[in-house]
Amino acid sequence: MKPETPHPSRSARHLLPQGEKGWSRRTILASSLALPLAACDRFASAEATPLDVPPLKSIAPAPFGTAIKASHIDDPDWVALARANVSQLTPEWEMKMEYILANGLDRPNFDRTDRIAAFAQSNGMGLHGHTLIWYSQGQEAFAGLDNAAFDRAFDGYIATVAGRYRGKVRSWDVVNEPILDDGSAMRDCHWSQRYGQDGYILRAFEKARIADPQAVLFLNEYNQESVPAKGAQFLKLVERLLKAGCPLQGLGLQSHLWIDIPEGVIAAYMREVAQFGLPIHVSELDCTLRTDNRLDLRKQADRIAAQGARVTELTSAFAALPKAQQFAFTIWGLRDTDSWYRQADKDDGKDKPLPFDSFGRPNPMAAAIAAGFKTPA
Repeated sequence: MKPETPHPSRSARHLLPQGEKGWSRRTILASSLALPLAACDRFASAEATPLDVPPLKSIAPAPFGTAIKASHIDDPDWVALARANVSQLTPEWEMKMEYILANGLDRPNFDRTDRIAAFAQSNGMGLHGHTLIWYSQGQEAFAGLDNAAFDRAFDGYIATVAGRYRGKVRSWDVVNEPILDDGSAMRDCHWSQRYGQDGYILRAFEKARIADPQAVLFLNEYNQESVPAKGAQFLKLVERLLKAGCPLQGLGLQSHLWIDIPEGVIAAYMREVAQFGLPIHVSELDCTLRTDNRLDLRKQADRIAAQGARVTELTSAFAALPKAQQFAFTIWGLRDTDSWYRQADKDDGKDKPLPFDSFGRPNPMAAAIAAGFKTPA
């Protein structure tokens, strides 16, 4: 089988702590690297004592989801694990513009996305659309268009994609990651150059509402709960959009966590963002054990304990939300070896950013999720 085109499961701009001096970026390699990494992980974890954790969907207060690639459908172990633990799916890559417009604006590609949608439907799982407009994609496809053609292409893309999955998705990430990494301002991109930094967001939501009046429409962002300036900028953006009449209906907290986020910060932000009264989707949870501090000599057990504390804090804060605001809780992959972290350069096979190991056995992170659901903040 021909390997998938090299692509980032997420943008390589994801942040990890680097002391107090700055931030690092990680390069994500093709998903075909996952197989040898999985083999290493199997040997490393062969003697682990399995944890007794109930199926996560059975204890979650809202639909419990995971990211999916079309290739996962061909993996019977993944399918069995997903059927046991999740009730909602988010396409990790194949519903993004990079894939759909790989052959150009006039030849949209829906083969793998259709397959994921069919798998979700046949297994009684919800489907969360991800994502219509993202600053990091679409520039090549839209390059050279005059203003009128740009407008037709922008509006037409949303109408085509959201319209195709009307009645099949329960929700959309309409706009993904519009704020700069440090939270100092909104991003400038090819969309904002045409419509303005808030303008392209408003236009995207308006067109998505027309294309699918029933789907819940989300604004999705990362690091709001862990970078104070970014959280503040996100809250200001939401306030502006609502005042402008934007049909924004939900807030996506990606929650790509790391172990050194100070205690209490995650829960405090969850309470703050909940004040809008909108449904909240923890949309892409993982929690790396890595840091960029070369002097960090903590044992693996200490890192896992810190991971558990942060994940339980997040899960407990979500469980404490009013029921109407608990939209869904999604992990960004099931097994450690499915994670974009484990497909990165210089992977040492030791990171455990997801709830299950390569055998599909619960990691301590699964127990941390379960503990948070049982004990709301």
